[in-house]
Amino acid sequence: MTLPLDFSPEVAEARSTGRPIVALESTIVTHGMPWPQNVETAEAVEETVRAAGAVPATLAVMGGRLKIGLTAETLRDLARAENVAKLSRADLAACLAAGGTGSTTVAATMIAARAAEIDVFATGGIGGVHRGAEQSFDISADLQELAQTPVTVVAAGAKAILDLKKTLEVLETLGVPVIAYGQNEFPAFWSRSSGMPAPLRVDTARGIAGAHLMRGRMGIPGGQLIANPIPEVDEISAEELAPVIAQAIGEAEAQGIASKDVTPFLLSRIFELTEGRSLTSNIALVLNNARLAAEIAQEIVKQRGTA
Repeated sequence: MTLPLDFSPEVAEARSTGRPIVALESTIVTHGMPWPQNVETAEAVEETVRAAGAVPATLAVMGGRLKIGLTAETLRDLARAENVAKLSRADLAACLAAGGTGSTTVAATMIAARAAEIDVFATGGIGGVHRGAEQSFDISADLQELAQTPVTVVAAGAKAILDLKKTLEVLETLGVPVIAYGQNEFPAFWSRSSGMPAPLRVDTARGIAGAHLMRGRMGIPGGQLIANPIPEVDEISAEELAPVIAQAIGEAEAQGIASKDVTPFLLSRIFELTEGRSLTSNIALVLNNARLAAEIAQEIVKQRGTA
């Protein structure tokens, strides 16, 4: 049986002509922002990819079909949809088999990108090890996905609400290359600095593309995490965010919020406590990641063609 994949006309043409493609997740559309800001941001990210020389492919499950790229109409339909499942590795296949509709998280987007033969994926920040995981065992499926699915993921590090030190430790244990772009320090989502050194540093899209292709030639499973720091003009310092994050986490614990509900709650409270600045920074870093991902995708196509 073949996979239930539907390619948008734009993505289908890119595949036939060998143009670079960048995968984009859809949880930003369904769970990240209210209407119409959700669709406006998604459209801005897609346009950023196009302006940087690649083709965007926003991924989602709609009517039991895995959509590889959304038309303007289907993107708006998804943005207005209600009761959309938030899909990860555990429930992606079940949603498809049941004919359901769902948006893709980092892990699910990586799986879908691999199925569609897309090498590069741009997102905001990956999931990771939650604070207090030594008791809760709350660790995102994103980390295991990076260890086994051969997609290069461009993100502004891991979300700053997480335990970044433990997240880096788990990534090291899983053998995931963590590559800081243009700096020695691992970025912290809204902030350029986390206070922790990055395991690897690469300063060019060409170098990142070369590492991606070399892993494939060597048969090493898994992808790469490209930690792309938020532009300096858009960042919120880690010192300013620390008490805000601590307050939001304390409120989540007091209310007994757990599992998949933790991250949306924390991001919502941080938005409120920063008077919207966290969302403005979030949009800026996603656009920045989309630009770099497009450059990497172009380099992969170029280098693969000359290999």
